[in-house]
Amino acid sequence: MSNAKNTTQVAIIGAGPGGYPAAFLSADLGLEVTIIDPEDNPGGVCLYRGCIPSKALLHTAKVITEAEHSKNWGVTFGKPKIDLDKLRDWKNGVVEKLVGGLGQLSRQRKVTYLQGRATFLDSNTLEIKKTDGETAELKFEYAVIATGSRPVQIPGFPNDSPYLLDSTSALDLPDIPKTMLVVGGGYIGLELGTVYAALGTEVSVVEMTSGLMPGADRDLVRVLQKSSEHIYESIMLNTKVVDIKETKKALQVTFQGEGVEEKERIFDKVLVSVGRRPNSENLGLENTKVGIDSQGFIKIDGQRRTSDPNIFAIGDVAGEPMLAHKATHEGRVVAQVLAGKNVVFEPNAIPAVVFTDPEIAWCGLTETEAKENKIPVKVARFPWGASGRATTLDRNDGVTKLIIDPETDRVLGMGIVGPGAGELIAQGVLAIEMSALAADIELTIHAHPTLSETVMESAEVYYGLSTHMYKPKRER
Repeated sequence: MSNAKNTTQVAIIGAGPGGYPAAFLSADLGLEVTIIDPEDNPGGVCLYRGCIPSKALLHTAKVITEAEHSKNWGVTFGKPKIDLDKLRDWKNGVVEKLVGGLGQLSRQRKVTYLQGRATFLDSNTLEIKKTDGETAELKFEYAVIATGSRPVQIPGFPNDSPYLLDSTSALDLPDIPKTMLVVGGGYIGLELGTVYAALGTEVSVVEMTSGLMPGADRDLVRVLQKSSEHIYESIMLNTKVVDIKETKKALQVTFQGEGVEEKERIFDKVLVSVGRRPNSENLGLENTKVGIDSQGFIKIDGQRRTSDPNIFAIGDVAGEPMLAHKATHEGRVVAQVLAGKNVVFEPNAIPAVVFTDPEIAWCGLTETEAKENKIPVKVARFPWGASGRATTLDRNDGVTKLIIDPETDRVLGMGIVGPGAGELIAQGVLAIEMSALAADIELTIHAHPTLSETVMESAEVYYGLSTHMYKPKRER
């Protein structure tokens, strides 16, 4: 073990988007830090097998889709030729570049990095089983659990079949199947479905609820669903997969529900994307005072401290939303707590982004949540059909909306569907965190012509003063 003392001030279990920011800031604040993770560099699932490789492939899909779309503008390209080995190498190269950079940053900060797995022996001791076979104990003052999550497997499905994929194996691009079924109409399934459809696969989607992207506002999802009808071979809503059987080099799927035209269909590959499960097992938590809820999430307080005062938990293992940027900020809060600062994790808005085509993004209070909780709000929508920049992109299908408190005019939430929604949503997050009023956004000069103007004009719509839409004026 590289830490000759076998002791550390802070032991961080997991080097993903929660763990390594916690480690780096702890080191910057003068603490002695040790990270334990199975990979040879920081990064975690997000960087190795999630956020980053999927976005690299989604960029490829976007280029292919835009090349096809360009026929509308009088520019015609030939049918794209996919060099799968080169595409896979490029995606892997993106990952290697980023994880290599994190490894260098870890060494510069003099963070001790142990490649292996850790389990608690008690509230101050870890057993480290390193990948080289060595086993040792590590004493700590504080520990941070940042072990993330994994894809849910459905019992009874042939989960060991090479034709049944999850979000991890799908990103490996084993081949480009002729047909694929995506089980689950959430963001992971739709993002990966978008990639495979662009590469030439006939993709079908099955979702057990009445619409894609359960939980997102329906007006935003409707835009995506209309676009998806041209991308996917079929979308089956209110439909369940009741059985999957492996046949010769394929999978036979049995459906049940409203969206069923054929009860049984054969697919070359099936991608199961029905959620993720926290990695809270096999950590030796029974040897500590750490509590776990009925869903497997570790119980924490506002400072991300568990019921064991020496142990903290962040990221997916500590509860919803399971988002990398939420984990990062939790990690930075914990680092400050360990350094003696009086801080808590209390964001007013955590952005969510779905990198489909078009993208969907939202933050703060959603229109759906407002209705469910009977919170009085005003909703101001600006359709991108009235946006000059969207018109130049030939993408008038987008919408930007603000959720506003009618008493104070304070911005409570924002939702966007359209190209670049993931970039634009940061403006809404900042507005909510700063308790901005709709008037603040309306009076902020936005560059022309840009999609960001749609945020300003949605505020103008609220007051009935939009330049590019007519709506009766309301009193301020």
